[in-house]
Amino acid sequence: MTADLLYSDVEDDLRASVRALLADHCEPSALLKRAESGEPYDLELWRALAGDLGAAGLQVPEDRGGHGASARETALVLEELGRSVAPVPFLGSAVLATNALLATGTDHELLGKLAAGTTTAVLAVPLSSTPDTFKSTVEVADGVLTGRVGTVADASVADVLVVPAGDGLHLVDSGFTVSELVSLDLTRRVADVTLSGAHGTLIASGAEATQALTAALTAGAALLASEQLGLADWCLEETVRYLKGRYQFGRPVGSFQALKHRLADLWLDLVSARAAARYAADCLARQDPDLPVAAAVAQALCSDIAVHAAEECVQLHAGIGMTWEHPAHLYLKRAKANQIALGTAGRHRAALATLLNLPG
Repeated sequence: MTADLLYSDVEDDLRASVRALLADHCEPSALLKRAESGEPYDLELWRALAGDLGAAGLQVPEDRGGHGASARETALVLEELGRSVAPVPFLGSAVLATNALLATGTDHELLGKLAAGTTTAVLAVPLSSTPDTFKSTVEVADGVLTGRVGTVADASVADVLVVPAGDGLHLVDSGFTVSELVSLDLTRRVADVTLSGAHGTLIASGAEATQALTAALTAGAALLASEQLGLADWCLEETVRYLKGRYQFGRPVGSFQALKHRLADLWLDLVSARAAARYAADCLARQDPDLPVAAAVAQALCSDIAVHAAEECVQLHAGIGMTWEHPAHLYLKRAKANQIALGTAGRHRAALATLLNLPG
């Protein structure tokens, strides 16, 4: 089966529903107020997104309480979340934890709860983890887990942890503490998780656990590219809108040729990012053997493009772009944080060299 990079009618309808929900909850003023209050996550929005729209259960089969869709639909939701830098634990719960559970092949009831949004889980690994760099820092003895995991995304709102320890994957719902860190990204927090004699439920061991962890991190990298795409898309759209309405010397600033060239270059970058992100999501949906290559290409490309788009957004908005009141800084912070999430661009390029058997 060949890859399909176009959006289907069903995906367009899903986009419209998600965008309408986010328009009601993610106004820039609301995001800034939440960041100032020290309560970054909008759990009301999360319940509506996960429960009412069913976005958290798109990849979960129907017989396990989900909607039996695919990674393509999950990627589309992430595009819209990126456009709004939405403060919800979608990456941690609906992407990383859910994909880890799905990869174990177990029919655990937790999947249904995650799909319904009544429970939130995270994969207890540092946000910067990749399959080839992850090293477990948690020890297990007789089902009791002890250790500390740093910089876990979305951990501060997690009810359940999926913890790699020893040679297995364990579910932990008590006996752990979460210490939120000062994060660059004000809309997706990271935290240190400490397990002190926590009792875990083993859900996979040996090669199965390694495969599930690899599958979750690969899926996360592939899907994170769609969030980066949505973020870059908003930055370009908002910058074009601003430059059309900002006048200098009696004419729109956007009519100046130098700025047109910068926007045109950014648009070309965005086209490349969309192709890479859509291909990665499509490979994940079809379980194509090319998925590791597609995920590495998407992350190596999209993470840098998202940062560039956010930097141009801030700079081309001039003075107003440098203020707290304008949301451009939220997008730049999310883009910079995502640049190291699930592997840096350099790490993914190095992985590509191995995957493609490049010399040197």
